[in-house]
Amino acid sequence: MMVLTGRTALVHGGGGAVGGAVARAFAAAGARVHLAGRSRARLEAVADEIGDAAVVADVDALDGRAVADHADAVAAAEGGIDIALNAVSFPFVHDRAFAEVSVEEVLHPIERHLRTNLVTAKAVAPHMAARGAGTILTLSAAASRIGTPGSLGYGTACAAIETLTQRLAVELGPSGVRVACLRSHLIADGPAHGSPTGELFARRAAAAGVDVAQLPADVTLLGRLPTLAQVGAAAVFVASDGAAAITGAVLDLTCGSAVRTATGSVVGVLD
Repeated sequence: MMVLTGRTALVHGGGGAVGGAVARAFAAAGARVHLAGRSRARLEAVADEIGDAAVVADVDALDGRAVADHADAVAAAEGGIDIALNAVSFPFVHDRAFAEVSVEEVLHPIERHLRTNLVTAKAVAPHMAARGAGTILTLSAAASRIGTPGSLGYGTACAAIETLTQRLAVELGPSGVRVACLRSHLIADGPAHGSPTGELFARRAAAAGVDVAQLPADVTLLGRLPTLAQVGAAAVFVASDGAAAITGAVLDLTCGSAVRTATGSVVGVLD
């Protein structure tokens, strides 16, 4: 369904596995998509798949001035910005015990992920507020909720992104801007599309004593992992008029791995 026809989407990290998948889904739903990032080749590869509905720009999502200038240019060229997704990711230490990681290694993904989400939100929010509508999307992961050891920095970063999403919704709601977060688990086809999680898949499976293909049965209620297409479909829905009542929400796309806390108590799938 072309539920985003006539809308302009700005995707930071558009050359990555998740950013590219969501960008393709936005375009398939009728949106014109602006892809921003630091890897021109990866951005152009996604743009080539999308076709004329995609525009590419080299932008460092940690550079506030560059991000703001780019958002201004997109808004001027398109008459506004309707949807913005931050799919930027940074390397982080995982599967290492608390005693083995430094304070700097823990803080690095927290500071980077919070900074880039704040920078991109501040750049697009004025353009959306001026029109009284818009949707800002963030990304987190199951590490924000589940009790897996070895993800202190990244898990805290994901939890911080989810809280930031809710606080941004409070700040921007009066201007008509909605903010929501998509929380996924390890994505099944992510490694095949450039995600660096392939090594993580292998280590987790080895620790569980199973083949990689068997891993999902041990970590999710549905016995499978989410796919890039499913994350893209969820992003389209949240950006569409069908989700007009949703803001400040974290949509759980973990196939059930985050439905229970470490103590076993049930939590909401849409909280």
